[in-house]
Amino acid sequence: MKDKTIDYILRATWQAVARMYNEEASKFEGSMAIGFALLSIDREEGTPSTAIAIKMGMEPTSLTRTLKTLEEKGLIIRKKNPDDGRGVLIYLTDLGKQMREQSKITVLKFNEIVKQNVSEEKLQHFIEVADTINELITEKKIF
Repeated sequence: MKDKTIDYILRATWQAVARMYNEEASKFEGSMAIGFALLSIDREEGTPSTAIAIKMGMEPTSLTRTLKTLEEKGLIIRKKNPDDGRGVLIYLTDLGKQMREQSKITVLKFNEIVKQNVSEEKLQHFIEVADTINELITEKKIF
């Protein structure tokens, strides 16, 4: 498509990134969603489940499924929040910490390779454009 739309470029790029992460995560019996969830959980202090959804930009129902999968795989445990009996804190198990570390290595490698192949100036422009698009959407200036 000669005249690609901005949304097409964003969608196609994100789908390629997601496929890449899922392919890498499958080597460790994981997925991109699992990796990002693990990275959103504090390694030592645990994290309120509500904070994980915000960090990941997920709907609570989607997060519930992801947390259930993490729990079934033995990557997390849930404990009542001592400061708020209604809330739950999510903690990483030892296996969860190992997989979190692998996820971190994967994300940092992706960032490093991109930085090696894209100039700092172009990367800064990309970030500025992405920020502008997010602001336009958040402030409902498009629709």
